[in-house]
Amino acid sequence: MADMDPETTTNTAGEEEPLFSNLDLFLFSLIVGLVIYWFMSRKQPEPIPEFKKLDTPTPTTRETSFVEKMKKTGKNIIVFYGSQTGTAEEFANRLAKDSQRYGMKGMAADPEEYSMGELARLAEIENSLAIFCMATYGEGDPTDNAQDFYDWLQENDDEDLSGLNYTVFSLGNKTYEHYNAMGKYVDKRLEELGAKRIFDLGLGDDDGNLEEDFVSWREQFWPAVCEHFGVEASGDESSIRQYELKVHTDVNMNKVYTGEIGRLKSFEVQKPPFDSKNPFLAPVTVNRKLNKAGDRHLMHLELDITGSKIRYESGDHVAVFPTNDSELVNKLGEILGVDLDVVISLNNLDEESNKKHPFPCPTTYRTALTHYLDITNPPRTNVLYELAQYASDPKDQENMRKMASSSPEGKALYQNWVLDSCRNILAVLEDMPSLKPPIDHLCELLPRLQARYYSIASSSKVHPNSIHICAVVVEYKTKTGRFNKGVATNWLKNKLVNGHKSTVPMYIRKSQFRLPFKASNPVIMIGPGTGIAPFMGFIQERGWLKQQGKEVGETVMYFGCRHKNEDYIYQEELEEAEKNNFLTQLNVAFSRDQDHKIYVQHHLKKNKEHLWKLINTDNAHIYVCGDARNMAKDVQTAFYEIAEEYGSMTRTQATDYVKKLMTKGRYSQDVWS
Repeated sequence: MADMDPETTTNTAGEEEPLFSNLDLFLFSLIVGLVIYWFMSRKQPEPIPEFKKLDTPTPTTRETSFVEKMKKTGKNIIVFYGSQTGTAEEFANRLAKDSQRYGMKGMAADPEEYSMGELARLAEIENSLAIFCMATYGEGDPTDNAQDFYDWLQENDDEDLSGLNYTVFSLGNKTYEHYNAMGKYVDKRLEELGAKRIFDLGLGDDDGNLEEDFVSWREQFWPAVCEHFGVEASGDESSIRQYELKVHTDVNMNKVYTGEIGRLKSFEVQKPPFDSKNPFLAPVTVNRKLNKAGDRHLMHLELDITGSKIRYESGDHVAVFPTNDSELVNKLGEILGVDLDVVISLNNLDEESNKKHPFPCPTTYRTALTHYLDITNPPRTNVLYELAQYASDPKDQENMRKMASSSPEGKALYQNWVLDSCRNILAVLEDMPSLKPPIDHLCELLPRLQARYYSIASSSKVHPNSIHICAVVVEYKTKTGRFNKGVATNWLKNKLVNGHKSTVPMYIRKSQFRLPFKASNPVIMIGPGTGIAPFMGFIQERGWLKQQGKEVGETVMYFGCRHKNEDYIYQEELEEAEKNNFLTQLNVAFSRDQDHKIYVQHHLKKNKEHLWKLINTDNAHIYVCGDARNMAKDVQTAFYEIAEEYGSMTRTQATDYVKKLMTKGRYSQDVWS
């Protein structure tokens, strides 16, 4: 070894050499000691701790079995509602509440929240009954929340509902082509699947008096139920409260709703996707008056959807959530003598109910009356009935109860004093000074303020980050001398561009009002007044397709207004589109610029031969938007006449021909009454 002592290599003659020298032993001992030290001092691996399994509560899931829920809560009547504007839901709640007066227990239910495949199991509950309050939307379609139920009814031919007792009240409007289609379908389909109808289908007509139709049906319905189940009415006609008031004296204001539709603080921290429960706050970037003169206010608004990930197509609807006029809200507070800024909650007395509050709580009375409750429509008869107890004048009490009855005298009084006079809840309170209801009960009874729908007046191909609205401001004088204002249009009118609170809570509702898949198909658009809205989007899109080099069929527009120099809205845009050949033909009817009135249908009749060629030979698609009561019917009649004359058809054949166009999606309507 290089470092070994030289002495170890020198040997004395005759001496025996030892096996290990002292140095060897020293070095060996040193190495062994170091090894032992290394082993002993090395960091021991940490033992892996044993974690106890945490007893985490199972996340609460909403009960999807309405049968189990009814068993658990002792209920035997369930009232399903298909509702788009809240009326069917309101009627369902009233029927569920009624059941208590007949010794039964009912619950209102959204079919979207439950498994409708359990209808057959309802027979497990004694004296059970399913009531369906079904509204019809659009072209005979189910409402959004009843779409899955409708699909289930269509798809399940083998379902046996022989143990199900049911009845249907349907909500519709006679001015529409498919009057009460959804209610009629549900009534017929349940019978086909073996269910037992215990009372006749009720048909409510919103073009007439929907409230009266419902009250008349309900008055006959309950005696039929009592007879069927062998029960008697309790005779208790007193008011039945559904919610109890809690006043919050010490509350964190960050936990208080200030107008949000769903999630608390959702207007401060916006998170997609945006829908009816989570609207997007869109800034207003344009708000201009469209008409040049006249006493009306027609307006064009543009909403900025940049960064929202919202997508829309031409023909879709934009839904906006308006707020009530602060002047009306303040007057309600004054007449009831309450502090509107008190923080409250209205809590459902039925703890098992999915609907814990009538509107987002906790909140203030001011927020509830501004954002959540409908205070401008005439109150329904059930509201008058429930509030009658708070009138100190016996005559007022008598009249309010009479208006809520189904007697001819009561119906006439309600029609004249409430509906024809357009009295809202404030007007009722002002004209009945003895009526002083507690504000919490009033808030419980008033229906929810609903979103308003507008046909989108733009194309996403041209305006991907902007949604355009075209609307006329509603304002009129009532028989009582009051001025009533449309909630949404007046609210939109006052939205200042880039001003304080110039945002609009909105979401998109998809529509079947669509341009043809093949751009080469001609389109015939009929839209007088603000009915032109979706066609502005159609024209923009057809123009864009042409610029992309696509083959685009004829694009024909029939527009109508009162006076050329007053309300010919979008005149510049339409004439520019015609000049660029985006519009191949522009026909405008000015109804009041001459002695005799000229409407869009008159222009259609002038161009019969050309229209027949487009429809019968070139597979044109027809679109009608606007007034359902008169215009849409007159336009349809004009097409019957064209088919009669140029297709050599009888009126019956012509009617069938147009109906077939509708079935094939070649005659579409986006109309309102």
